[in-house]
Amino acid sequence: MIRLAVRDESRPESDGLTTKIGRVAPTVRTSVAPHGDHRARIDEIAESTNFSGAVRIDSHGTTVVERAYGLAHRGHGVANTSQTRFALASGAKGFTALAVMSLVEEGVLSLSTTARSLLGADLPLIDDGVTVEQLLAHTSGIGDYLDEEAGGDVLDYAMSIPVHLLSEPEGYLPALDGFPSKAAPGEQWAYNNSAYAVLAVLAERASGTSYYDLVHTRVCTPAGLRNTEFLRSDQLDGSAAIGYLQPSGLQTNVLHLPVRGTGDGGIYSTLADMHLLWSAFADGRIVALSTIAEMVRLRPTPTDQDDDYGLGFWLHARSDARKLAGYDPGVSFRSLHQPSTELVATVISNTTDGAWPIARVLDGLITTG
Repeated sequence: MIRLAVRDESRPESDGLTTKIGRVAPTVRTSVAPHGDHRARIDEIAESTNFSGAVRIDSHGTTVVERAYGLAHRGHGVANTSQTRFALASGAKGFTALAVMSLVEEGVLSLSTTARSLLGADLPLIDDGVTVEQLLAHTSGIGDYLDEEAGGDVLDYAMSIPVHLLSEPEGYLPALDGFPSKAAPGEQWAYNNSAYAVLAVLAERASGTSYYDLVHTRVCTPAGLRNTEFLRSDQLDGSAAIGYLQPSGLQTNVLHLPVRGTGDGGIYSTLADMHLLWSAFADGRIVALSTIAEMVRLRPTPTDQDDDYGLGFWLHARSDARKLAGYDPGVSFRSLHQPSTELVATVISNTTDGAWPIARVLDGLITTG
């Protein structure tokens, strides 16, 4: 077992889960406990689960909990800190949605733009009627190259082509091809990773700009995110945590995931940047407030989901809280923002299931009406 490293980095400041999609544990009405109780409870869970990662809770603009645990690099004994960059897995979908919606605001795309109008002869099994909005809302019906409903274990080697070939959106086309549609466009909701990988391709082709540059200039820059980007897993620098498959041991996730993520997942970020993202999102500094209202408008989702969905963001069913979540081999992540109570909370782990016990604590901070 790896010795638990704990760093308490709280400071005043003005400024479990079972599937890759980041389904959330049921939320209960709760009164907010004193800050010391939060720290003690999180420390207790971290110790008992050998948690590796970082946690932050902000209330009314003040950071009340900021903790880091475990190791970013086990082989060299490098500790995680609150500044460590962690992979977010499907948390990247929110960034993709914001980049796409900024293109919609400018008229480069529209919600009614069909995928076929930009794909041409590529991915011929995608229905000609599938639109950008349906891809964003998980109602496109297209076949999924990482199908959550197909069963299997999160630690399976799921990539159909060598992972080193998956380093840019266009390079994903062979992996996305050959999956028949599961439903007619707009007919039903089903979480879909291919949809967001396709959106990255569409955004590039419509704008003539690299997807990674779109996320940087249209999302990260206006939000002030200086430590968020799509890193290559084979070129991680000392600021980033390596993803580990298990709570102990040295086996990493480098052969399980694309060498560089795309629209459906794989961005790296920090606690501070995630909290800046929520602030910029709420203030309309990335896209206009009217666009945000469209993104957080409820779309029909299956009754077995604990949360509803908008465009790129999970929406708490009984409050105004919004969430991003991610689950991959060596990655688990949850971040939430409740505007009405000025709550922002994030947990990120560089292990497969490490975040979920603490994520349930964070969900319990949501005030329901």
